[in-house]
Amino acid sequence: MPTGKIDLQQLARQYHVLVKTDNQFQRQARILQSIWREEQQYRFGKHRDQPLGSRLPMPWAKETLANYLTPNIRQAVRYEIQNKNQSGKLFAEPRIYDNLLSSQPLCFNLFAELQQDLNLATAVFQKLSSDRISQVTGIEFEHSPGRGNVRYTGDKSAFDVYVTYQTPAGGAGFIGIEVKYHENLAVTVAKLRDRHDEIAVAMQCFDPASLAVLKSPPLEQIWRDHLLAGSLLQSGAFEDGFFVFLYPQANLQCAGAVRDYSACLKEMDTFMGWTLETVLTCLNEITSAKWIDDFFDRYLRFDRIEQLLKAMNDG
Repeated sequence: MPTGKIDLQQLARQYHVLVKTDNQFQRQARILQSIWREEQQYRFGKHRDQPLGSRLPMPWAKETLANYLTPNIRQAVRYEIQNKNQSGKLFAEPRIYDNLLSSQPLCFNLFAELQQDLNLATAVFQKLSSDRISQVTGIEFEHSPGRGNVRYTGDKSAFDVYVTYQTPAGGAGFIGIEVKYHENLAVTVAKLRDRHDEIAVAMQCFDPASLAVLKSPPLEQIWRDHLLAGSLLQSGAFEDGFFVFLYPQANLQCAGAVRDYSACLKEMDTFMGWTLETVLTCLNEITSAKWIDDFFDRYLRFDRIEQLLKAMNDG
């Protein structure tokens, strides 16, 4: 790049989001969140006493729930936090309040409005699932059928979003959704148990030659969440059910993991990879609600970064 030109790294520094360990997509996502924060005229938070544009200041972020897009969404977050002790759900604090990049707030920003409008949720999930769904009956966040319960996976896995529905035949069904945004899936492998192998064998959808790959990053977390869905199906409580891995299409680590994971499967009845863009396309075909555009502008308008760089360099 010619001398004097502003590049992505310099733009990240300007928006107080230069994190040296970020890959290119993570850097773009972090810049985009800082752009959104500035447009809302929110002050930036700090990390280790240093300004970080992809965070909001505490305790203000907790008091205002400014990380969330609509009053309905903020109401859903308040309810979940207030009832977390009774529900046993785990919400990372202060991350759920102050971290603009976190996928947990993203879950609420995308699905809490659908939780309040199950007819809209039904229309969207019917399209996404190729009509496996007759009627959505509920949406929950951070749901596990039983953390540590050996009837399921025996670990602490949970679905970020959990959708229950009635099937066209009148039976019960579910969708367990794992949501990613900026994550690169380079995580430490969780402790695997014999129970995981038992569920995998019973599901009959995995290529036995791929088990070693499934038990290693970046596929291991996807596999464990898929197994949680499989254990629910094996419980006999559901006629239908499947696991969804949801991510932005520009996150190449997630896109590659979905491709590689799908290659380990003999059949795809219980696994789907969806992009955030696909979900928003379905929503836009059904409703013109403003929060959908607001979500897109905040999380997925990566072209704005290119436009900003061009304008700054041309100027």
